[in-house]
Amino acid sequence: MATIERSEDIEAWKMARELTRLVYEKTSVGRFSRDFGLKDQIRCAAVSVMSNIAEGYERDGTKEFLHFLSMAKGSCGEVRSHLHVALDQKYLSCDEFSLLHERAVGVSRVLSGVMRYLRDTPIRGEKYKTPHGEREGCTSPS
Repeated sequence: MATIERSEDIEAWKMARELTRLVYEKTSVGRFSRDFGLKDQIRCAAVSVMSNIAEGYERDGTKEFLHFLSMAKGSCGEVRSHLHVALDQKYLSCDEFSLLHERAVGVSRVLSGVMRYLRDTPIRGEKYKTPHGEREGCTSPS
C-alpha cells in the first residue's frame, strides 16, 4: 500500500477532483449555465466533496477524518440529487447524466471503503495519543 503524505495522494480526493472538473465543464454551457441557483448548488457540493476529504486528512486524527469523510460522502449524495434535477430540466443528456452520476457513485464507494478501513484499523492520529505516547483506551503492561 502506498504511503499517503498529503491529501492530494488520496484516491478518493483525486476522483472527487475529476468529478468537480466535469461538473464545472457541464454547468458552463447552455441553459445549465444560466440556472444560477442549481449551477451554484451542484458546484458547491462537488467542491465540498474534495474539500472535506482534504480538511479531514489535515486534522491528524482518525475520528475527525472519519467525520469529514462522512460529510464528503453526504456532499456526493447532494451532487447526485442535483444531477437528477439537471436531467429533469434537460440541462444534461442521458449520457452526460450517466457519466456524472457514475463518477459520483464511484467517489461514494471509495469513500465508504476508506471509512471502513479507518474504523477497523488500530492506527490512530497523533491527537488521540496520551501525553505518554499511549493510545487512549489502551493500558500499559504492568
